[in-house]
Amino acid sequence: MEQLKTIGRELAMGSQGGFGQSKEFLDLVKSIGEARSKAEEDRIVLHEIETLKRRIAEPDIPKRKMKEYIIRLVYVEMLGHDASFGYIHAVKMTHDDSLLLKRTGYLAVTLFLNEDHDLIILIVNTIQKDLKSDNYLVVCAALNAVCRLINEETIPAVLPQVVELLGHAKEGVRKKAIMALHRFHHKSPSSVSHLVSNFRKRLCDNDPGVMGATLCPLFDLISVDVNSYKDLVVSFVSILKQVAERRLPKGYDYHQMPAPFIQIRLLKILALLGSGDKLASENMYTVIGDIFRKCDSSSNIGNAVLYECICCVSSIYPNPKLLEAAAEVISRFLKSDSHNLKYLGIDALGRLIKISPEIAEQHQLAVIDCLEDPDDTLKRKTFELLYKMTKSSNVEVIVNRMIDYMISINDNHYKTYIASRCVELAEQFAPSNHWFIQTMNKVFEHAGDLVNIKVAHNLMRLIAEGFGEDDDAADSQLRSSAVESYLLIIGEPKLPSVFLQVICWVLGEYGTADGKYSASYITGKLCDVAESYSNDETVKAYAVTAIMKIYAFEIAAGRKVDMLDECQSLVEELSASNSTDLQQRAYELQAVISLDARAVESIMPSDASCEDIEIDGNLSFLNSYVQQALENGAQPYIPESERSGMLNISNFRSQDQLEVSMHGLRFEAYELPKPPVPSRIPPPLLAPSAELVPVSEPSYSRETHQVATVPSVSDSGSLELKLRLDGVQRKWGKPTYSSPSSSTSNSTSQNTVNGTTTQVDGASNVNSKARTTYDSRRPQVEISPEKQKLAASLFGGSSQTEKRPTLASHKAAKASSHAAEKSQAPKAVVVSNEVTVEKTNHQPPPDLLDLGEPTVTTSSAPLVDPFKQLEGLLDSTQVTSTVNHGATESPDIISLYANTPASVQSSSAEISVPSNKDDINVTSTLATQFIKGPNPKDALEKDALVRQLGVTPSSQNPNLFRDLLG
Repeated sequence: MEQLKTIGRELAMGSQGGFGQSKEFLDLVKSIGEARSKAEEDRIVLHEIETLKRRIAEPDIPKRKMKEYIIRLVYVEMLGHDASFGYIHAVKMTHDDSLLLKRTGYLAVTLFLNEDHDLIILIVNTIQKDLKSDNYLVVCAALNAVCRLINEETIPAVLPQVVELLGHAKEGVRKKAIMALHRFHHKSPSSVSHLVSNFRKRLCDNDPGVMGATLCPLFDLISVDVNSYKDLVVSFVSILKQVAERRLPKGYDYHQMPAPFIQIRLLKILALLGSGDKLASENMYTVIGDIFRKCDSSSNIGNAVLYECICCVSSIYPNPKLLEAAAEVISRFLKSDSHNLKYLGIDALGRLIKISPEIAEQHQLAVIDCLEDPDDTLKRKTFELLYKMTKSSNVEVIVNRMIDYMISINDNHYKTYIASRCVELAEQFAPSNHWFIQTMNKVFEHAGDLVNIKVAHNLMRLIAEGFGEDDDAADSQLRSSAVESYLLIIGEPKLPSVFLQVICWVLGEYGTADGKYSASYITGKLCDVAESYSNDETVKAYAVTAIMKIYAFEIAAGRKVDMLDECQSLVEELSASNSTDLQQRAYELQAVISLDARAVESIMPSDASCEDIEIDGNLSFLNSYVQQALENGAQPYIPESERSGMLNISNFRSQDQLEVSMHGLRFEAYELPKPPVPSRIPPPLLAPSAELVPVSEPSYSRETHQVATVPSVSDSGSLELKLRLDGVQRKWGKPTYSSPSSSTSNSTSQNTVNGTTTQVDGASNVNSKARTTYDSRRPQVEISPEKQKLAASLFGGSSQTEKRPTLASHKAAKASSHAAEKSQAPKAVVVSNEVTVEKTNHQPPPDLLDLGEPTVTTSSAPLVDPFKQLEGLLDSTQVTSTVNHGATESPDIISLYANTPASVQSSSAEISVPSNKDDINVTSTLATQFIKGPNPKDALEKDALVRQLGVTPSSQNPNLFRDLLG
């Protein structure tokens, strides 16, 4: 933004004759502004580019003229044309001693170049020099360039200077230094990981701008690791309270709101810190309640702060009064005529119903109005809200509305999203089997091939397994309903391929199961499908397999099979198909028809799609064959992970040639030399040089492998010659094999992580007396009976979310009945769907705090100013050990605007803010410890100790090694 403002000032002052801008430049701006077409504008700019190329190439150009040319190049780039021929001149201008020219050069460079440009290396030295300048304007210009141009490779070149600028006297420099460190953290977190403590220190800076800039990197750090910053909750609450009480200067107000962007950032941070933490949330209740009461909702920025408060309330440990205040704000949003505020209200309502579902019932008519609104964005957001509110009592209305909306839109991406939501809701809350089948048919019919193939597979599996638990009548009714509906749909033109696959599979499995339809009728329908969709090989394959199933079931039942002429011609056609899959299916169909009833029943049993398949993963039935082969002299199997240690001597020459061919510059550091490991092989065995021994696994890796030492035997029985490399260590080139003894000392460390799950019970008991319904505060308008009926359908019934047993749970119940039969086969692995049922332990309602003023409690432990515990912030001589217990005096975070000079050495670490009222001191707690960087002295001592001991972590007990190092 500052760069754009600078360009505007340059152009504006140029138009007024400032800085000696030429008339030629003013005419250029005027002519481009008056251009009537893009072609005319391009013609003017191309002419200007040719002029600039000629002018810049002239020798001894005055600096004033070169500055104007650079600005004109910026103007050309802004219009979308290439001005790369002048980039080097902008880089040269950054070296100028004149402040005006230097800032112009930095501005142009930051707009011209990116962090990966080849010219970046030319300005790194200039940036280093300017960061040490006595003129803070030059330092600010250099920091702007650092934030835009420094990449991961050049961060170490400027990092020390940027860290030093955190203590600069000018607040603008400190703020830009924080911004530069934040960018470094984004680019390379490891490069500034030891500087995280500086963000904590700058949180108590004397300038609110620096403090506000510090909130951005702290938010990123807290998002990654919340627990490490729990101690800052009191500090953030203190800052937010001072901001809300208007203790900042008027310059930070925006539309009469006190520093709203700082408030929003603080609320986001508090939402992260208070999630699932009752103790931390209790410290936030009072200040959030004050913001709800004091915030002005007449402006957009005020509504933004209120919305962020609602998001914070929905994230932290719930409080009934805060939920009531949030519901009141949501009511105002939904009643507004602005679509933006309605959108905020719908989104906020979706967040709160997770905690208190009955809040949505207060705004049911408002939700209906948003559902019928012509604004498509608002309508989509309302569907997301309804998805969260769905239960068994209103699933039919919501899903039907979603399907109607899905049919009316042309956006394939969102149509896919709506279809997946409809399928999910139908599977979870379907009131009846018939409704479920009809709903799925609508989704497949109108969403087409946009539906995920997994949905089709889940539907086929659900029809096969049924909804009822060991209720064969209900399952048969479900399948009969599916067959009837599919026979009605199958004649419609242009059905989606995925839907046709489901239809063919269901008709093949259950088309003749109830005896209502004959085999010839079903096979005729399937032949029609295969003929109508002759270009879709997948549909034809499903159709042929379904025909084969029907004929197989008929043969197994002892009934005579008469193949229709249509089916016969289809089989003949597929037998000559180019697709091997279709050919195989056609030949299988002919083979099955020619078999007797007993063989067919064994090959294709009826209704066996749900049977579990037993898989012997160890292939134990081959044990006898393997044992016999070993007795006959076969070579044992060597795992692939261990084969790398068995190398043939004939391959060494080619390996050396490969190493020579792969020689090139390598930029990684050399590995530290490792002491040779003494061989454990007895000395007498080392005498014969031509002894045939296996080569062990490489021991230069940190990981140790156990290698099976098996002699290499060729097929002809002759032994292959191997080199003995035990104990040999190569000094150059790639590391080689050493003694196999290193592979025997393999230590395993086991880390046990104890995780705790915190469950937050939603505060569902909201004061009903303070509730206001949607239509109680607006003029009494006659509501149509249809809308009332729709609202009753959506929001009526029990508020508890009821989910019907899903398909996987039913399958797990069926699988448990066969567990006893399959427990006798310990080697067999049964493939089945296992479902873990999560049980929610309902805890008693929490004792939540009131929003009143917090009571001051005295503690026997002395209160220590947390700012004094920051290492490096204060001198040890300034830290006092006693604190007054009577009146708790806590530091004021924003004390930077007093007339007295900013004092960082203050023993109480107070930051005062001038105001008309008395200053209110608020406790600010910062971290007591910071992460230190590595101590070179300690590292050298540890290395010396290791060399004296002559051991390595990989060959000794790692616990012992860690104890020796301290």
